[in-house]
Amino acid sequence: MSTKVTKNEALDYHRVPNPGKVAIATTTRLESQRDLSLAYSPGVAYPCEEIKENPELAYDYTSKRNLVAVISNGTAVLGLGDIGALASKPVMEGKAVLFKKFAAVDSFDIEVDETDIDKFCDVVKAISPTFGGINLEDIKAPECFEIERRLIDELNIPVMHDDQHGTAIITTAALMNAAEMMNKKPEDMKVVVVGAGASAISCSTMYKELGVKTLIMCDSKGVIHSGRDNLNKYKKDFMIDEALTMEEAFTDADMVLGLSRPGTFTKEHVALMAEEPIVFTLANPTPELFPEEVREVKPKAIIGTGRSDFPNQVNNVLGFPFIFRGALDVQTRKINMTMKMAAAKAIADLAKEPLYAELKVEFGDLAFGKEYIIPVPFDKRLMVEVSAAVANAAVETGVARVKEFNLETYREKLSLMV
Repeated sequence: MSTKVTKNEALDYHRVPNPGKVAIATTTRLESQRDLSLAYSPGVAYPCEEIKENPELAYDYTSKRNLVAVISNGTAVLGLGDIGALASKPVMEGKAVLFKKFAAVDSFDIEVDETDIDKFCDVVKAISPTFGGINLEDIKAPECFEIERRLIDELNIPVMHDDQHGTAIITTAALMNAAEMMNKKPEDMKVVVVGAGASAISCSTMYKELGVKTLIMCDSKGVIHSGRDNLNKYKKDFMIDEALTMEEAFTDADMVLGLSRPGTFTKEHVALMAEEPIVFTLANPTPELFPEEVREVKPKAIIGTGRSDFPNQVNNVLGFPFIFRGALDVQTRKINMTMKMAAAKAIADLAKEPLYAELKVEFGDLAFGKEYIIPVPFDKRLMVEVSAAVANAAVETGVARVKEFNLETYREKLSLMV
């Protein structure tokens, strides 16, 4: 089935039968005068009083336990750039749809018309009691780093900027499996990252956590090294001592991660890499290099893109719905690195499992290999495997409010939801 769409098709999809992609549904009965008395006055006063005495009871008496805010100021929207808060609303509504469709998580999209870091954080903090989690979205770097850091520090619910960590988790899963195919350990690999924005920095941080020791980051001015005087504090964390050229950076590299724009590295650069390299060209919608260009110079390469019309699509929907599902179910205060790494490992392991019949009908007889190193987004087992791994990691690292947690019982519950 073709994934290409026309402008008119997309506009009709967002307009018919009703404008937008989300609506609110009730979860309780409201059919009689008695129901009305329970749902609103006077009955509603009782849970209000209980929550006033013990705020944790909001998880028992309100939708907070299954509600995520999708929040953006529209300063870095997909490939569209700084289009403003209102114009970002279709994307944020789309994110809410993905939360609901893939992981049964309810969410409100909230577009905040504010670019000042202090004021933006004040808005989010002020509305945070409504939610069990905050998904930050499409906020430009470097402001996004400070916004996320402040909110994580000051709120007691999980906060994650998906543009950073979603891509990091999925590409880390892909790196795990690709490295296994190459019979290489992450600590022995040379990794080049082209791009130095939010996603690139988060990916690089996670690769270091995985064990990668030799990582060279490049921005629009070349390799990030200690001799440059135009680096922000986030880039400085990844500067190397040598002032290498791009050609020197690519020589014998085992992997390149592209999170920049078309043409930032070339076939000639890829030709300098190891014989069987990992090449992730994730610029969207046009990658830095197309897969066929990579194969011209490295026919044995393991290739991933951000597009649905090529194998190994790096799609954040493999991660964020299920990460928040697990985080909400054990009522976490944070999403920490252990939880993110657990999600990556679960995603990587699922790619090694045979496809079930329903997936084979749509995607063919895919099997673990160079053209299938991460699962397809519609694999329903993601809900069980990723959510359970995240929830278990949260409990084990002490950031979950839920103390009585049985992993097998929780997996069974997730299976029933699927």
